[in-house]
Amino acid sequence: MTNAREIFVSVDVETSGPIPGEYSLLSIGACSAFDPDNGFTVEVKPINDKFDAKALEVTGLSMKDLSQRGLDPAAAMKAFSDWLATLADSGETLVFVGFNAPFDWSFVNYYFHRFMGENPFGFTALDIKALYMGATRCSWHDTRSSKVAEHLKPELSGTHEALRDAKYQAEILRLIWREIMRSS
Repeated sequence: MTNAREIFVSVDVETSGPIPGEYSLLSIGACSAFDPDNGFTVEVKPINDKFDAKALEVTGLSMKDLSQRGLDPAAAMKAFSDWLATLADSGETLVFVGFNAPFDWSFVNYYFHRFMGENPFGFTALDIKALYMGATRCSWHDTRSSKVAEHLKPELSGTHEALRDAKYQAEILRLIWREIMRSS
């Protein structure tokens, strides 16, 4: 067992489709889960023109606009990595946190490896839905964001704007954490 400090980072992404490589990462929002005012956001230039119309409809983002104003993917991932480095000292562990972390993680992991050669998170990821399921002993069906919000009553809500959603996810994590601490 280690006493290394863990830094939980809530991350949300908006994308042009369901899988990295074939579709583009369009925006990243992240915040320190226990200090959500310490946040990061970046819009990313698409790596190709491929998109799922429903994905763009949900985000409200435009492939054409991001092609012009988005940061080059390598520069975006470098900026994200630089921000992450401000959160953790040597020997501390960054923990990726997401609401349905497998989706967001897949894009972040792919982009870090493709454009930077490594992922500052390593292999650490915490899925809020799974944590909630374990903490409440609910069914997977009951981990939908609407059901979780109904139970936990967060002040924030999801909007499909990456930084705002990262802050919302961080609030959900803190509310679950509070329930776990209360019951232990």
